Amino acid sequence: MKRWMAGLYFILTALLLSGCFYPQDRKVENNIPYEEQISSVQKSVEKFQEDSGGLLPIKTKEADTPIYQKYPIDFNKLTPQYLEAPPGNAYESGGVFQYVLIDVETNPTVKVFDLRLAEKINEFYIRIKAQGYPPFKEEIADNVYSLDQKKLGYKEEQYYISPYTNNNLPFVINGKGEIYVDYITDLYQALKDEKNKKFSPGDDIRKALYEDSPIVPAFSMPYTVDENNEPVYMGK
Repeated sequence: MKRWMAGLYFILTALLLSGCFYPQDRKVENNIPYEEQISSVQKSVEKFQEDSGGLLPIKTKEADTPIYQKYPIDFNKLTPQYLEAPPGNAYESGGVFQYVLIDVETNPTVKVFDLRLAEKINEFYIRIKAQGYPPFKEEIADNVYSLDQKKLGYKEEQYYISPYTNNNLPFVINGKGEIYVDYITDLYQALKDEKNKKFSPGDDIRKALYEDSPIVPAFSMPYTVDENNEPVYMGK
């Protein structure tokens, strides 16, 4: 099996485990990460952890699962004792968001990511599989490449609309054939903020994107800063 096929296997597995094939009755209001819904889940997670002696209500994932997808919340462990029902914007209720925990060792915090992004990346993998090889285009950085989307049958360039800036973010691919959203332009913007001058080379700076947002940068590669405090690809 070609190395890039591992990426396809991971995404397909993630989709099946998370249930990323949506019901047909999704409502517009289920596509918004409401603060009060996330807050209610946070409170229920904290109560569950308190009552269970430190355990967290999460589903088991493989050890090498990317960090922002690694700890999905298991609502079966929260309802109905700690939460009447999953929020309307959660996949389990017909919404588009996967609820996850970050900082599980020190400060378990509820965040979300949009499962429609998983669908789009899965679509890329299916087209690559049909073609037989990843169509690398240009080398952006060491082991980071743009995709020749025309060779995958797209008439128009496919982008992901950033939940942080509304910028059109491109999709990139590494030498293993793993596809990611490239958040580097968002990170340039985030690092202009004085509060984000705290990073040092080697730090993973993606937290600058979601500190003030309920959404984590799922399907992203790690980034750090150079000596000028500008974002660079950390390598993977």
